[in-house]
Amino acid sequence: MSTASCQKLFELGTKIIGVGRNYAAHAKELGNAVPKAPVLFLKPTSSYLKNGGTIEIPHSENSLHHEVELAVVIAKKARDVPESSAMDYVAGYALALDMTARDLQSTAKSAGLPWTLAKGQDTFTPISPILPKTAVPNPDDLELWLKVDEEIRQKGSTKDMIFKLPFLISYISSLMTLFEGDVILTGTPQGVGPVKEGQKITAGITGLVDVEFNVDKRKRSGN
Repeated sequence: MSTASCQKLFELGTKIIGVGRNYAAHAKELGNAVPKAPVLFLKPTSSYLKNGGTIEIPHSENSLHHEVELAVVIAKKARDVPESSAMDYVAGYALALDMTARDLQSTAKSAGLPWTLAKGQDTFTPISPILPKTAVPNPDDLELWLKVDEEIRQKGSTKDMIFKLPFLISYISSLMTLFEGDVILTGTPQGVGPVKEGQKITAGITGLVDVEFNVDKRKRSGN
């Protein structure tokens, strides 16, 4: 698939599927048990933010955390896909941030409620342009990194994922049909933390792609 064709996929996708606690060190830093099965949640496509945009802190939220992740972009309809052929359904990859309103998430977790408010607000999925599949020969050994105002906060490797890509694609497609342009966020390494108004986030996949986002309070609008 060409680079130009890849960039149109975000417009076709119906959903973003997040995978929680997919790195053991991250699960432990938040006091969570290492999962025996993937922890999944959904984010709306309205939460996408293109490279160079501004991440918005909600008016009532003071604990917005960064989580850098490898995103997998689906190439075609996938339902009940076996692990052995799962990678045939990958169009490409991207670098994404799963922004999380941590206080809202903690409240939801304590009450046994969904994470929608903590994960799905506008600008909560900043994402890079799509890298064609051919540009990423080994997605199981990529270095992910994130800086806040030039201070390194996260650095990890996809080789440390608990659940690998073929399993994730097979597992998710056994529960819900994946469509062209859908995105799977594969989890974050340790080092997550807060960002504040006026800060700048830079992040990347070493040797492949970099992104940059400013952070600001959400402006009130009548639109």
